[in-house]
Formats: sequence, C-alpha cells, structure tokens
Amino acid sequence: MMRTHYKDRRQAGEILAGHLTEYRGRGAVVLGIPRGGVAVGVPIAEALDAELDVIVLRKIPIPWEPEAGFGAVTAEGDIILNEAMVRRLGLSQEEIQRQAERVRAEVERRARAYRGDRPFPNLGGRPVIVVDDGLATGYTMIAALRSARLRGAEQLVCAAPVSPADSLEGVRPYADRVVCPLVTTEYPFAVASFYERFPDMSDDEVGELLRGARRARQAEGETP
Repeated sequence: MMRTHYKDRRQAGEILAGHLTEYRGRGAVVLGIPRGGVAVGVPIAEALDAELDVIVLRKIPIPWEPEAGFGAVTAEGDIILNEAMVRRLGLSQEEIQRQAERVRAEVERRARAYRGDRPFPNLGGRPVIVVDDGLATGYTMIAALRSARLRGAEQLVCAAPVSPADSLEGVRPYADRVVCPLVTTEYPFAVASFYERFPDMSDDEVGELLRGARRARQAEGETP
C-alpha cells in the first residue's frame, strides 16, 4: 500500500493549521520542538496569528546505551524523567543528576542560539500548541508537554503530522487535545519516510525561522 507523504515540513504545518482554526485570534502560542518542529510551526503560527517560539530540551542518555534516553532536560532547568524507565534501569539519583548535568550545557547553548536573551513566553491563560515534525516513541513530545504544563500552560495541544498509533496513545494523557492527521501502524517506522523532502536543519536555520516570525509580527504591530 502506498504511504501518504507530506511534500515538506511547511506543507505538513499548513495541513495541521487547518485542524487548528478554532485557535485563531485567541492569543495562542506555538512552541516548536527543535529542530524540525519549528519549521512545521511557522505556517501554523502564520495561519493562527499566533506567537511562535521554541521549547528546547534534550534527552538524558542511558549511561551504557547513549542512543537511548530515560528523560530530558529543558532550557528552563526542568528535569523530566520517564519514571517507569528509571525504575526498570535501577538508576540512582546520583546517576540521574550526573547524566543530566552532562547535557545541561548543550541545552543552554541551544536556547541562547534560538532565543538569545528573550524570556520564555508567558503561557498562562493562552492556548499552547506544542509542535514536532513527527512522533517516533513520543517521549520527546511528552517531555515538551510536561515542561509546558510546568510553565503554566492551561490549554495544551499536541500537534504532529504523523505518528505510530501506540506512540500517540502514550502522548494523549499529557495534552488536552491531540491533533495528528496521519496515524500509522506500519513498522518499522521512520518520520522521514512520510516526507518527500526531509532535510536536516541547522541551529542557524532554526534561529532564522524564529527571527523571521518575530519580524513579521512586529511589522503587523504585534508584541514580539
């Protein structure tokens, strides 16, 4: 069976925006997960007349299996843990803190590169839409949603163009609404396989997308 593909991240964002029209004009904040989630978030923010920003986090690697993670550190200093995995791995608090400190500096560097000295946006009383370019295990999205909730988000939406069905179910308890136009049970799963064009993105590209979104809002007389 032929898979349904998105042309690129921008088209994926445009399609997602069509499912989110109820948030237009309501002071929404779109938070992109770097790097690809920011590119998907740009057309969503444009369509909803929303503020675009970035929610920076990085996985905390398992000491003996660094490609896998048991949690995430956010740019705001929050440590978000997969508690069930921590229990299975038998990690001590000392091991958790040691691993978290190793990634904290990189998270802070990325946050400075993306946001500079601007503070994290105020999320209270506003719809908050957390966006990625696709879910794999779903844990990065879960960590981002939990971080946004800790930051005061009351109306929290998870938006992703594609996800495995089981990953999406794992994410649902952490958001008030989940929007995902393409849900699959096909395995093996790779986000990139659902896009015709899925280039790697650099920190510079992410920073320019964010700066461009702020310039556009300033030109319209909005607060950056």
